[in-house]
Amino acid sequence: MAISNIRYGEGVTKEVGMDLQNLGARRVCLMTDKNLSQLPPVHAVLNSLAKYDINFQMYDNVRVEPTDQSFLDAIKFAKKGEFDAYVAVGGGSVIDTCKAANLYASSPTSEFLDYVNAPIGKGKPVTVPLKPLIAVPTTAGTGSETTGVAIFDFKELKVKTGIASRAIKPILGIIDPLHTLSMPERIVANSGFDVLCHALESYTALPYNMRSPCPSNPINRPAYQGSNPISDVWALHALRIVAKYLKRAIRNPEDREARANMHLASAFAGIGFGNAGVHLCHGMSYPISGLVKTYKPKDYNVDHSLVPHGLSVVLTSPAVFAFTAQIHPERHLEAAEILGADIRTARIKDAGFILADTLRKFLFDLNVDDGLAAIGYSKADIPALVKGTLPQERVTKLSPRPQTEEDLSALFEASMKLY
Repeated sequence: MAISNIRYGEGVTKEVGMDLQNLGARRVCLMTDKNLSQLPPVHAVLNSLAKYDINFQMYDNVRVEPTDQSFLDAIKFAKKGEFDAYVAVGGGSVIDTCKAANLYASSPTSEFLDYVNAPIGKGKPVTVPLKPLIAVPTTAGTGSETTGVAIFDFKELKVKTGIASRAIKPILGIIDPLHTLSMPERIVANSGFDVLCHALESYTALPYNMRSPCPSNPINRPAYQGSNPISDVWALHALRIVAKYLKRAIRNPEDREARANMHLASAFAGIGFGNAGVHLCHGMSYPISGLVKTYKPKDYNVDHSLVPHGLSVVLTSPAVFAFTAQIHPERHLEAAEILGADIRTARIKDAGFILADTLRKFLFDLNVDDGLAAIGYSKADIPALVKGTLPQERVTKLSPRPQTEEDLSALFEASMKLY
Protein backbone atom coordinates (compact mmCIF):
# COMPACT_ATOMS: atom_id res chain seq x y z
CA MET A 1 0.00 0.00 0.00
CA ALA A 2 1.23 3.47 -0.86
CA ILE A 3 -0.41 6.08 1.36
CA SER A 4 -0.02 9.80 0.76
CA ASN A 5 0.82 12.53 3.22
CA ILE A 6 -2.22 14.77 3.54
CA ARG A 7 -2.76 17.99 5.44
CA TYR A 8 -6.36 19.08 5.86
CA GLY A 9 -8.08 22.19 7.19
CA GLU A 10 -9.47 25.58 6.27
CA GLY A 11 -6.63 27.91 5.36
CA VAL A 12 -3.75 25.37 5.44
CA THR A 13 -2.60 26.63 2.03
CA LYS A 14 -0.81 29.45 3.84
CA GLU A 15 1.77 26.90 5.03
CA VAL A 16 3.00 25.89 1.56
CA GLY A 17 5.79 28.52 1.60
CA MET A 18 7.10 27.07 4.86
CA ASP A 19 6.98 23.55 3.41
CA LEU A 20 9.14 24.67 0.50
CA GLN A 21 11.49 26.46 2.87
CA ASN A 22 11.77 23.27 4.96
CA LEU A 23 12.63 21.35 1.77
CA GLY A 24 15.39 23.88 1.03
CA ALA A 25 13.79 24.62 -2.35
CA ARG A 26 15.69 27.23 -4.37
CA ARG A 27 13.77 27.20 -7.68
CA VAL A 28 10.11 26.28 -7.54
CA CYS A 29 7.73 25.61 -10.44
CA LEU A 30 4.14 26.67 -9.70
CA MET A 31 1.67 25.05 -12.12
CA THR A 32 -1.97 26.02 -12.64
CA ASP A 33 -4.41 26.87 -15.46
CA LYS A 34 -5.51 30.21 -16.93
CA ASN A 35 -8.88 30.30 -15.11
CA LEU A 36 -7.43 29.46 -11.71
CA SER A 37 -4.53 31.90 -12.00
CA GLN A 38 -7.05 34.68 -11.28
CA LEU A 39 -8.83 32.91 -8.39
CA PRO A 40 -8.35 32.78 -4.58
CA PRO A 41 -6.59 29.35 -4.40
CA VAL A 42 -3.66 30.56 -6.53
CA HIS A 43 -3.59 33.91 -4.73
CA ALA A 44 -3.33 32.06 -1.40
CA VAL A 45 -0.31 30.10 -2.70
CA LEU A 46 1.33 33.21 -4.18
CA ASN A 47 0.91 35.04 -0.87
CA SER A 48 2.59 32.18 1.01
CA LEU A 49 5.48 31.99 -1.49
CA ALA A 50 6.02 35.75 -1.17
CA LYS A 51 5.85 35.66 2.64
CA TYR A 52 8.57 33.01 2.84
CA ASP A 53 10.64 34.53 0.05
CA ILE A 54 10.41 31.50 -2.24
CA ASN A 55 11.91 31.95 -5.70
CA PHE A 56 9.43 30.54 -8.25
CA GLN A 57 8.27 30.61 -11.86
CA MET A 58 4.60 30.17 -12.75
CA TYR A 59 3.31 28.02 -15.61
CA ASP A 60 -0.40 28.74 -16.10
CA ASN A 61 -0.85 27.12 -19.49
CA VAL A 62 -2.22 23.76 -18.29
CA ARG A 63 -5.03 22.46 -20.51
CA VAL A 64 -8.25 21.26 -18.88
CA GLU A 65 -8.34 17.54 -19.91
CA PRO A 66 -4.65 17.50 -20.99
CA THR A 67 -3.29 16.07 -24.26
CA ASP A 68 0.10 14.61 -25.11
CA GLN A 69 0.97 18.01 -26.65
CA SER A 70 -0.07 19.99 -23.55
CA PHE A 71 2.01 17.59 -21.40
CA LEU A 72 4.99 18.14 -23.72
CA ASP A 73 4.65 21.93 -23.43
CA ALA A 74 4.72 21.71 -19.63
CA ILE A 75 7.66 19.26 -19.75
CA LYS A 76 9.61 21.71 -21.94
CA PHE A 77 8.99 24.50 -19.40
CA ALA A 78 10.10 22.22 -16.54
CA LYS A 79 13.29 21.11 -18.30
CA LYS A 80 14.24 24.71 -19.08
CA GLY A 81 13.56 25.89 -15.52
CA GLU A 82 15.75 23.28 -13.79
CA PHE A 83 13.43 23.35 -10.78
CA ASP A 84 14.11 21.61 -7.47
CA ALA A 85 10.45 21.49 -6.33
CA TYR A 86 6.95 21.72 -7.81
CA VAL A 87 3.61 23.04 -6.57
CA ALA A 88 0.43 22.14 -8.50
CA VAL A 89 -2.68 24.23 -7.77
CA GLY A 90 -5.80 22.99 -9.51
CA GLY A 91 -7.91 19.97 -10.38
CA GLY A 92 -6.69 16.65 -11.72
CA SER A 93 -5.61 18.20 -15.05
CA VAL A 94 -3.12 20.51 -13.32
CA ILE A 95 -1.82 17.94 -10.83
CA ASP A 96 -1.41 15.27 -13.54
CA THR A 97 0.40 17.72 -15.85
CA CYS A 98 2.76 18.66 -13.04
CA LYS A 99 3.50 14.98 -12.28
CA ALA A 100 4.47 14.42 -15.93
CA ALA A 101 6.59 17.59 -16.05
CA ASN A 102 8.45 16.52 -12.91
CA LEU A 103 9.00 12.98 -14.25
CA TYR A 104 10.44 13.93 -17.65
CA ALA A 105 12.48 16.86 -16.33
CA SER A 106 14.01 14.39 -13.83
CA SER A 107 14.66 11.89 -16.63
CA PRO A 108 15.73 14.22 -19.47
CA THR A 109 17.04 11.52 -21.82
CA SER A 110 13.79 9.50 -21.77
CA GLU A 111 11.44 9.57 -24.71
CA PHE A 112 7.82 10.50 -24.02
CA LEU A 113 6.43 7.00 -24.69
CA ASP A 114 8.96 5.32 -22.36
CA TYR A 115 6.77 5.79 -19.27
CA VAL A 116 3.33 5.83 -20.92
CA ASN A 117 1.22 2.77 -20.06
CA ALA A 118 1.51 -0.26 -22.32
CA PRO A 119 0.24 -1.18 -24.90
CA ILE A 120 0.24 2.47 -26.10
CA GLY A 121 3.63 3.27 -24.58
CA LYS A 122 6.46 1.13 -23.21
CA GLY A 123 5.33 1.30 -19.56
CA LYS A 124 8.92 1.28 -18.22
CA PRO A 125 9.34 1.38 -14.43
CA VAL A 126 10.52 4.75 -13.07
CA THR A 127 13.99 4.35 -11.55
CA VAL A 128 15.16 8.00 -11.48
CA PRO A 129 14.68 10.14 -8.35
CA LEU A 130 12.02 12.85 -8.79
CA LYS A 131 11.83 16.32 -7.24
CA PRO A 132 9.29 16.91 -4.44
CA LEU A 133 5.81 17.86 -5.68
CA ILE A 134 3.18 19.44 -3.41
CA ALA A 135 -0.39 19.26 -4.71
CA VAL A 136 -3.09 21.76 -3.73
CA PRO A 137 -6.36 20.38 -5.16
CA THR A 138 -9.12 22.88 -5.98
CA THR A 139 -11.79 20.36 -7.04
CA ALA A 140 -13.35 17.55 -5.06
CA GLY A 141 -12.95 14.83 -7.63
CA THR A 142 -9.85 13.19 -9.00
CA GLY A 143 -7.98 12.52 -5.78
CA SER A 144 -4.88 13.11 -7.91
CA GLU A 145 -3.06 14.50 -4.86
CA THR A 146 -2.96 10.93 -3.48
CA THR A 147 -2.19 8.87 -6.60
CA GLY A 148 0.73 7.94 -8.82
CA VAL A 149 -1.29 8.35 -12.01
CA ALA A 150 -1.27 11.08 -14.71
CA ILE A 151 -3.93 10.87 -17.43
CA PHE A 152 -3.92 12.58 -20.85
CA ASP A 153 -5.54 12.42 -24.31
CA PHE A 154 -3.26 10.80 -26.87
CA LYS A 155 -4.47 12.81 -29.86
CA GLU A 156 -3.09 10.66 -32.66
CA LEU A 157 -5.02 7.58 -31.48
CA LYS A 158 -7.96 9.57 -30.05
CA VAL A 159 -7.74 7.71 -26.73
CA LYS A 160 -6.96 8.67 -23.20
CA THR A 161 -4.06 6.90 -21.57
CA GLY A 162 -1.60 7.81 -18.87
CA ILE A 163 1.47 7.19 -16.80
CA ALA A 164 1.15 5.06 -13.66
CA SER A 165 3.92 4.77 -11.09
CA ARG A 166 4.10 5.28 -7.35
CA ALA A 167 7.23 7.36 -8.04
CA ILE A 168 5.20 10.29 -9.45
CA LYS A 169 2.95 10.62 -6.39
CA PRO A 170 2.98 14.06 -4.71
CA ILE A 171 4.93 14.12 -1.43
CA LEU A 172 2.08 16.11 0.16
CA GLY A 173 -1.54 16.92 -0.62
CA ILE A 174 -2.73 20.20 0.94
CA ILE A 175 -6.50 19.82 1.21
CA ASP A 176 -7.95 23.23 1.98
CA PRO A 177 -11.76 23.18 1.79
CA LEU A 178 -11.84 26.95 1.23
CA HIS A 179 -10.72 26.22 -2.36
CA THR A 180 -13.89 24.32 -3.22
CA LEU A 181 -16.08 27.36 -2.51
CA SER A 182 -15.20 28.91 -5.88
CA MET A 183 -16.34 25.81 -7.85
CA PRO A 184 -19.44 26.30 -10.06
CA GLU A 185 -22.36 23.87 -9.76
CA ARG A 186 -21.62 21.54 -12.70
CA ILE A 187 -17.94 21.29 -11.80
CA VAL A 188 -18.96 20.24 -8.27
CA ALA A 189 -21.33 17.65 -9.79
CA ASN A 190 -18.91 16.17 -12.33
CA SER A 191 -16.03 16.12 -9.83
CA GLY A 192 -18.31 14.36 -7.34
CA PHE A 193 -19.27 11.71 -9.92
CA ASP A 194 -15.57 10.89 -10.26
CA VAL A 195 -15.37 10.32 -6.48
CA LEU A 196 -18.50 8.15 -6.66
CA CYS A 197 -17.04 5.94 -9.41
CA HIS A 198 -13.59 5.77 -7.81
CA ALA A 199 -15.22 4.38 -4.68
CA LEU A 200 -17.59 1.98 -6.47
CA GLU A 201 -15.02 0.67 -8.93
CA SER A 202 -12.23 0.14 -6.40
CA TYR A 203 -14.63 -1.65 -4.01
CA THR A 204 -15.90 -3.98 -6.77
CA ALA A 205 -12.56 -4.50 -8.57
CA LEU A 206 -11.02 -7.96 -9.02
CA PRO A 207 -9.50 -8.89 -5.64
CA TYR A 208 -5.72 -8.44 -5.35
CA ASN A 209 -5.12 -12.16 -4.71
CA MET A 210 -6.90 -13.21 -7.90
CA ARG A 211 -4.50 -11.34 -10.14
CA SER A 212 -1.67 -13.21 -11.81
CA PRO A 213 1.09 -13.71 -12.56
CA CYS A 214 2.91 -12.26 -9.56
CA PRO A 215 5.43 -9.61 -10.75
CA SER A 216 8.95 -11.02 -11.07
CA ASN A 217 10.30 -8.01 -9.14
CA PRO A 218 8.48 -5.63 -6.75
CA ILE A 219 9.44 -2.65 -8.96
CA ASN A 220 7.07 -4.09 -11.60
CA ARG A 221 4.13 -4.39 -9.21
CA PRO A 222 1.38 -2.16 -10.61
CA ALA A 223 0.03 0.78 -8.63
CA TYR A 224 -3.45 -0.62 -9.37
CA GLN A 225 -3.48 -4.06 -7.78
CA GLY A 226 -7.14 -4.98 -7.24
CA SER A 227 -9.54 -4.59 -4.33
CA ASN A 228 -7.85 -5.23 -1.00
CA PRO A 229 -8.76 -4.93 2.68
CA ILE A 230 -7.23 -1.47 3.17
CA SER A 231 -8.58 0.14 -0.01
CA ASP A 232 -12.02 -1.25 0.86
CA VAL A 233 -12.10 0.81 4.06
CA TRP A 234 -11.33 4.05 2.18
CA ALA A 235 -13.73 3.27 -0.69
CA LEU A 236 -16.69 2.59 1.59
CA HIS A 237 -15.98 5.63 3.73
CA ALA A 238 -15.81 7.84 0.62
CA LEU A 239 -19.07 6.32 -0.69
CA ARG A 240 -20.87 7.15 2.57
CA ILE A 241 -19.71 10.77 2.38
CA VAL A 242 -20.85 11.01 -1.27
CA ALA A 243 -24.27 9.63 -0.31
CA LYS A 244 -24.63 12.15 2.48
CA TYR A 245 -23.09 15.30 1.04
CA LEU A 246 -22.80 15.34 -2.78
CA LYS A 247 -26.33 16.58 -3.51
CA ARG A 248 -25.98 19.26 -0.84
CA ALA A 249 -22.59 20.40 -2.18
CA ILE A 250 -24.03 20.75 -5.70
CA ARG A 251 -27.24 22.50 -4.76
CA ASN A 252 -25.88 25.04 -2.30
CA PRO A 253 -22.49 26.66 -2.92
CA GLU A 254 -22.69 28.18 0.58
CA ASP A 255 -22.92 24.76 2.26
CA ARG A 256 -19.38 24.73 3.61
CA GLU A 257 -19.86 21.49 5.54
CA ALA A 258 -20.93 19.60 2.39
CA ARG A 259 -18.16 21.04 0.23
CA ALA A 260 -15.51 20.39 2.89
CA ASN A 261 -16.64 16.78 3.26
CA MET A 262 -16.61 16.19 -0.51
CA HIS A 263 -13.05 17.56 -0.62
CA LEU A 264 -12.04 14.94 1.94
CA ALA A 265 -14.03 12.20 0.18
CA SER A 266 -12.04 12.88 -2.97
CA ALA A 267 -8.77 12.22 -1.12
CA PHE A 268 -10.19 9.17 0.70
CA ALA A 269 -11.41 7.60 -2.56
CA GLY A 270 -8.01 8.48 -4.08
CA ILE A 271 -6.18 6.51 -1.40
CA GLY A 272 -8.54 3.60 -2.09
CA PHE A 273 -8.42 3.51 -5.88
CA GLY A 274 -4.78 4.67 -6.00
CA ASN A 275 -3.94 1.22 -4.65
CA ALA A 276 -6.89 -0.93 -5.76
CA GLY A 277 -7.50 0.64 -9.17
CA VAL A 278 -10.65 1.33 -11.15
CA HIS A 279 -12.21 -0.76 -13.88
CA LEU A 280 -14.84 -0.50 -16.63
CA CYS A 281 -16.44 2.92 -16.00
CA HIS A 282 -12.97 4.45 -16.26
CA GLY A 283 -11.75 2.21 -19.09
CA MET A 284 -14.83 3.11 -21.18
CA SER A 285 -14.67 6.79 -20.21
CA TYR A 286 -11.38 7.40 -21.98
CA PRO A 287 -12.74 7.07 -25.55
CA ILE A 288 -15.92 8.93 -24.48
CA SER A 289 -13.68 11.90 -23.61
CA GLY A 290 -11.20 11.34 -26.43
CA LEU A 291 -13.73 11.15 -29.31
CA VAL A 292 -15.79 14.17 -28.23
CA LYS A 293 -17.25 16.07 -31.19
CA THR A 294 -19.00 19.31 -30.26
CA TYR A 295 -20.15 18.92 -26.65
CA LYS A 296 -19.37 21.89 -24.40
CA PRO A 297 -20.44 21.51 -20.77
CA LYS A 298 -22.11 24.21 -18.72
CA ASP A 299 -19.87 26.04 -16.19
CA TYR A 300 -16.57 25.11 -17.90
CA ASN A 301 -14.69 28.09 -19.29
CA VAL A 302 -12.86 26.33 -22.16
CA ASP A 303 -12.37 27.03 -25.85
CA HIS A 304 -12.52 23.39 -27.00
CA SER A 305 -15.13 20.61 -27.02
CA LEU A 306 -14.93 18.68 -23.79
CA VAL A 307 -16.64 15.88 -21.90
CA PRO A 308 -15.64 16.45 -18.26
CA HIS A 309 -13.92 13.36 -16.86
CA GLY A 310 -16.44 12.71 -14.07
CA LEU A 311 -19.34 12.89 -16.54
CA SER A 312 -17.65 10.52 -19.01
CA VAL A 313 -17.17 8.04 -16.17
CA VAL A 314 -20.61 8.15 -14.55
CA LEU A 315 -22.72 7.86 -17.74
CA THR A 316 -21.82 4.18 -18.14
CA SER A 317 -22.06 3.34 -14.42
CA PRO A 318 -25.63 1.90 -14.39
CA ALA A 319 -24.81 -0.46 -17.29
CA VAL A 320 -21.38 -1.37 -15.91
CA PHE A 321 -22.53 -2.35 -12.41
CA ALA A 322 -25.52 -4.28 -13.77
CA PHE A 323 -22.89 -6.23 -15.78
CA THR A 324 -20.27 -6.78 -13.05
CA ALA A 325 -22.68 -7.64 -10.22
CA GLN A 326 -22.87 -11.36 -10.94
CA ILE A 327 -19.37 -11.46 -9.39
CA HIS A 328 -19.48 -10.29 -5.74
CA PRO A 329 -23.18 -9.36 -5.82
CA GLU A 330 -23.10 -8.73 -2.06
CA ARG A 331 -20.64 -5.83 -2.58
CA HIS A 332 -22.89 -4.30 -5.25
CA LEU A 333 -25.90 -4.62 -2.93
CA GLU A 334 -24.00 -3.03 -0.05
CA ALA A 335 -23.07 -0.09 -2.29
CA ALA A 336 -26.71 0.33 -3.36
CA GLU A 337 -27.78 0.40 0.28
CA ILE A 338 -25.21 3.08 1.14
CA LEU A 339 -26.56 5.15 -1.77
CA GLY A 340 -30.08 4.92 -0.39
CA ALA A 341 -31.66 1.72 -1.72
CA ASP A 342 -33.95 -0.29 0.55
CA ILE A 343 -32.48 -3.79 0.32
CA ARG A 344 -34.45 -5.50 3.11
CA THR A 345 -36.39 -7.72 0.71
CA ALA A 346 -33.79 -7.71 -2.09
CA ARG A 347 -32.62 -10.93 -3.69
CA ILE A 348 -28.88 -11.24 -4.05
CA LYS A 349 -29.21 -12.10 -7.74
CA ASP A 350 -30.86 -8.71 -8.37
CA ALA A 351 -27.91 -6.76 -6.90
CA GLY A 352 -26.82 -5.33 -10.27
CA PHE A 353 -30.26 -4.08 -11.25
CA ILE A 354 -30.78 -2.54 -7.81
CA LEU A 355 -27.44 -0.69 -7.92
CA ALA A 356 -28.06 0.41 -11.53
CA ASP A 357 -31.52 1.76 -10.61
CA THR A 358 -30.15 3.53 -7.56
CA LEU A 359 -27.48 5.21 -9.70
CA ARG A 360 -30.03 6.25 -12.35
CA LYS A 361 -32.24 7.88 -9.70
CA PHE A 362 -29.21 9.63 -8.22
CA LEU A 363 -28.18 11.02 -11.63
CA PHE A 364 -31.72 11.99 -12.61
CA ASP A 365 -32.08 13.95 -9.37
CA LEU A 366 -28.95 15.89 -10.27
CA ASN A 367 -29.99 16.81 -13.86
CA VAL A 368 -27.32 14.69 -15.52
CA ASP A 369 -27.44 14.47 -19.34
CA ASP A 370 -29.58 11.54 -20.50
CA GLY A 371 -26.81 9.15 -21.52
CA LEU A 372 -24.21 9.18 -24.27
CA ALA A 373 -26.78 10.28 -26.89
CA ALA A 374 -27.23 13.56 -25.01
CA ILE A 375 -23.52 14.40 -25.30
CA GLY A 376 -23.37 13.75 -29.05
CA TYR A 377 -22.89 9.99 -29.55
CA SER A 378 -25.04 7.57 -31.54
CA LYS A 379 -25.04 3.80 -32.18
CA ALA A 380 -22.82 4.46 -35.20
CA ASP A 381 -20.03 5.53 -32.81
CA ILE A 382 -20.04 2.30 -30.79
CA PRO A 383 -17.30 0.50 -32.81
CA ALA A 384 -14.95 3.49 -32.34
CA LEU A 385 -15.79 3.66 -28.62
CA VAL A 386 -15.05 -0.06 -28.22
CA LYS A 387 -11.81 0.30 -30.18
CA GLY A 388 -10.76 3.11 -27.82
CA THR A 389 -11.53 0.97 -24.76
CA LEU A 390 -9.49 -2.07 -25.84
CA PRO A 391 -6.03 -0.54 -25.13
CA GLN A 392 -7.13 0.40 -21.57
CA GLU A 393 -6.05 -2.98 -20.22
CA ARG A 394 -4.42 -1.45 -17.17
CA VAL A 395 -7.95 -0.83 -15.85
CA THR A 396 -10.29 -3.10 -17.84
CA LYS A 397 -8.40 -6.17 -16.57
CA LEU A 398 -9.40 -5.12 -13.04
CA SER A 399 -13.07 -5.66 -13.83
CA PRO A 400 -14.29 -8.56 -11.68
CA ARG A 401 -16.01 -9.95 -14.79
CA PRO A 402 -13.96 -10.34 -17.98
CA GLN A 403 -15.51 -8.71 -21.04
CA THR A 404 -15.49 -9.38 -24.80
CA GLU A 405 -15.77 -6.77 -27.53
CA GLU A 406 -19.45 -7.75 -27.82
CA ASP A 407 -19.92 -7.10 -24.09
CA LEU A 408 -18.35 -3.64 -24.45
CA SER A 409 -20.62 -2.87 -27.44
CA ALA A 410 -23.65 -3.86 -25.39
CA LEU A 411 -22.52 -1.69 -22.45
CA PHE A 412 -22.07 1.37 -24.68
CA GLU A 413 -25.45 0.71 -26.29
CA ALA A 414 -27.14 0.41 -22.88
CA SER A 415 -25.55 3.74 -21.88
CA MET A 416 -26.91 5.73 -24.86
CA LYS A 417 -30.02 6.61 -22.81
CA LEU A 418 -30.26 6.44 -19.01
CA TYR A 419 -33.82 7.38 -18.13
